[in-house]
Amino acid sequence: MEARNLPDWARWQSTGEPFTVGVEEEVMLLDPDGWGLDQGFAELRERLDPQLAERLSTETHAATIEYESVPHAGAAGVAGELARLRAALEAAVGAHGRAVAGSGTHPTVTWRDTEVTSERRYRYLHEEMRELARREPTFAMHVHVAIDDPELAIRTANRMRAHLPLLLGLSANSPFWQGRDSGLASARTSIFQTFPRVGIPRAFDGYGDYVASLETLIACGAFPEPTFVWWDLRPQPSLGTIEVRSMDTQAEAWRAGALAALTQSLVRLEALEPQAPDRLVDAPELLEENRFRAGRDGVRACLLDPVRRCEAPLAALAEHAVETCRPHARELGCEAPLDRVAAIVDSPADELQRRLAGAGEEEDLEAVLAGLSERFGSPA
Repeated sequence: MEARNLPDWARWQSTGEPFTVGVEEEVMLLDPDGWGLDQGFAELRERLDPQLAERLSTETHAATIEYESVPHAGAAGVAGELARLRAALEAAVGAHGRAVAGSGTHPTVTWRDTEVTSERRYRYLHEEMRELARREPTFAMHVHVAIDDPELAIRTANRMRAHLPLLLGLSANSPFWQGRDSGLASARTSIFQTFPRVGIPRAFDGYGDYVASLETLIACGAFPEPTFVWWDLRPQPSLGTIEVRSMDTQAEAWRAGALAALTQSLVRLEALEPQAPDRLVDAPELLEENRFRAGRDGVRACLLDPVRRCEAPLAALAEHAVETCRPHARELGCEAPLDRVAAIVDSPADELQRRLAGAGEEEDLEAVLAGLSERFGSPA
């Protein structure tokens, strides 16, 4: 598909600075009296300092706050900006008797406790998804990495699919669901799976194939525009980026910085020196199995290796990915946050939540939320 024939949404907006990185985070607004969700973010935002308020946006559920960093040359800058944004948000909502926290799910909320945002986009979602839109809210972290050519972006996205389970497993931060331990490292992944157009996308035969596929869905009335596709990875033509969407929101900014560094470095690696094995890239059934295992077990997962025909511990894969990416991280100036991936492996976020809940017959899930809130604005 030639550039002059592309629909407006598909025109690639190159920034001219390849491999810059930015992060979006979805976090939960809480009432510290009982640690339930506070559904009043839209009203609260009107009372915040305008400079902060303009950085914040609503999401599907009324207790969700979304914000994003600006693009940075390296993930170290992202980690620092997220830490500052988190600290400012924590102080601002605290002045109004609220709190914030980072997790893939709220540990105790059920669908009865949720409200869908009244904005037009989310009213449409409720009409289309019915009660699926009122399922328990989930909170994700999205990482954008700039690529200046759409064909290179598609080739890179195809290969990045192989790394999505690794990133999911490292990010897993949602073991509790509806007041109990789900047994999963990332319950968010399974809950969000109730939506259509989610999971790992298929590989595309070039940018024209990608555009034509979405144009067919739009023309047939599946959805009005491409942001209603919620795959774990998607090109973002309006930003000139690949958007990796598979990760849970993190408890602390340093974890987000480490994951952003690994994502940024992997994208540069796959764009310039493709590494992901074809036997994995071309096998959607293997990718889906690895995705399930990563969401179930987090850093304790064993992923399928079709080259050696064996299981590979995710922790070992993370160590290998860090070392393979190191030359690219050095070029990007993000070696320091990349090295903190090892700290995630040693202290996974889902295990942090379980430690906060304490041992015994019944977990103290209010203690989990209090602990997450306490860590939210900590330095990167």
